[in-house]
Amino acid sequence: MELETKLRAIHKSFDDRYSRYARESLDELPDNFTITDPSIPGHPIVFASLGFLKMMGYSRDEVVGKSGAMFQGPGTSRRSVMEIREAVREERMAQINLLNYRKDGTPFWMFFHVCPIFSAHGGAVVHFIAVQVPLRRKPRVRAGGDRSRGQDFGFGCCRKEVCSDSLLELGRVSSLDEGLEHDVRELESEEPCEASDVEKRSAVTAMDNIFSVLTHYSESTGRLVCRKRCSMTDVGLFSSSFIISLGRIKQSFVLTDPHLRDMPIVYASDAFLKLTGYTRDEVLGRNCRFLGGTNTDTSTLHQIRESIKTEQPCTVRILNYRKDKSSFWNLLHISPARDAFGKVAYFVGIQIEDDYKNEDRQCWSPEMRHLSVVGVVKVAVRSSSLTAGSSNSKS
Repeated sequence: MELETKLRAIHKSFDDRYSRYARESLDELPDNFTITDPSIPGHPIVFASLGFLKMMGYSRDEVVGKSGAMFQGPGTSRRSVMEIREAVREERMAQINLLNYRKDGTPFWMFFHVCPIFSAHGGAVVHFIAVQVPLRRKPRVRAGGDRSRGQDFGFGCCRKEVCSDSLLELGRVSSLDEGLEHDVRELESEEPCEASDVEKRSAVTAMDNIFSVLTHYSESTGRLVCRKRCSMTDVGLFSSSFIISLGRIKQSFVLTDPHLRDMPIVYASDAFLKLTGYTRDEVLGRNCRFLGGTNTDTSTLHQIRESIKTEQPCTVRILNYRKDKSSFWNLLHISPARDAFGKVAYFVGIQIEDDYKNEDRQCWSPEMRHLSVVGVVKVAVRSSSLTAGSSNSKS
């Protein structure tokens, strides 16, 4: 049952965002790429291009719904994989030279270019595009001018790793098993291939073409996507008095909008930016989960989700991470902020670093600091909604 639910979510992820002609247009592109959805558990592939499937040797049914980890193998650099995961977690672009494996087990180097797709309304990340450009190199001539052992097997290859399938065939004819085994043992010790400027430009061009198609076919559904995180429309709608009221709060806090997809941050205080090391542009439009990391307790995250679902306040102690990857214990308080009509307009999240060297703790307990911020925010939200309601009634 869970599998059926996940498959429905995968098809819905793509089909609800783009019109039915998007798949046909993407299939006409010659590039190798996949589209994934980070909001579905496991971050699965929701679309794979024909070029990618041909390159990897898989059918579409074998790929859609799976994680990109299925293409990794013993020679894949763990550091490169972690770089990709960090880029996804931080919702940013990344370019990496990566060793992957085809369905038949043959390894090959690729230039991996991944980029997020943002919703034009709200700024949340809806998908990631990953373009894969095979790295091609001329065959290496061995000392003494012996060109017979590898000269004819340079297509789509990069050094000895990706020639292993061809050398296997050659080994059967020439009895070069010993030399081949040596090549295989050197798989991970070889320096990674470097993408040429031509290969990098090819990836950028492919990304441009893909975004052009997705942007065009998202317009017809009314769920427009864009390449860069758009300015939050709700921030622009904040009244100057509301911004001034929030700006007087010196504590670290954010406002999130539960009415937008993925509940993005729509306001972040200066103290929050100082605490986390991010800029305001890097924060607005993102869900607060980007502060989590590998050691963040999932049960605490579940507690937070339940409090939001029931519209009840909660206080937790959670391990968070700054932009520089350093961790800190966050005494986090989350509370709904209701408008003048009793409806939840935002959720306020207040962060206090659990540092017992902090002298402020001698004067204000964390509970008092939480409540003081919540009180000011709630007054500001109610006042802002009354002003907005009055303006609307006059128009």
